[in-house]
Amino acid sequence: MSGRTYAITGGIASGKSAACARFEARGVRVFDADVIARELVAPGQPALDEIVATFGADVLDGEGRLDRRRMRERVFHDVVDKRRLEAILHPRVRTALRAAAEASTDPYCLLAIPLLVESGQYGWVDGVIVVDVSEATQVERVMRRDRIDEGLARQMLAAQSSRQARLAIATFVLDNNGTLADLHEQVDALHARLSVSV
Repeated sequence: MSGRTYAITGGIASGKSAACARFEARGVRVFDADVIARELVAPGQPALDEIVATFGADVLDGEGRLDRRRMRERVFHDVVDKRRLEAILHPRVRTALRAAAEASTDPYCLLAIPLLVESGQYGWVDGVIVVDVSEATQVERVMRRDRIDEGLARQMLAAQSSRQARLAIATFVLDNNGTLADLHEQVDALHARLSVSV
């Protein structure tokens, strides 16, 4: 691994995906924990077999694939099931992300990890970028994006780690309370800084 590795995270509707897209437009490799998790639960993968052994075959759809919506609803309402699922997936995701980072030959790469605070175990990265927004902005964006009411939006926020917990581990903060252009300007500035600080 010749460059550095930074984790990038943010709460729901924070704009993490928009920030990652801007970094990618600047030529930065972004390895996404969610993409890796989806690959890990593809038919024939050991993680899917373990999920079925743990939760039963009713978590599969008619084609033998993981019914992600059903699984998500199940763990959203049951903290024990949530921890069981995380115990299956998180170590595998961490291993895959570290392997990808170590194989990178770029000046730096990013690991997009929505549940960075919740999962932990990423002490080996060189820093953490947090895409930050106010709770009020998050609620408004989630309501608009998912077409849900404020109560459900706040419930979704409460299921994640707090804004304060994310900011506590931040090396760099991207403030996304403004426009997309504002976010792009901050990403470009941080990219210039990280590109020369290796």
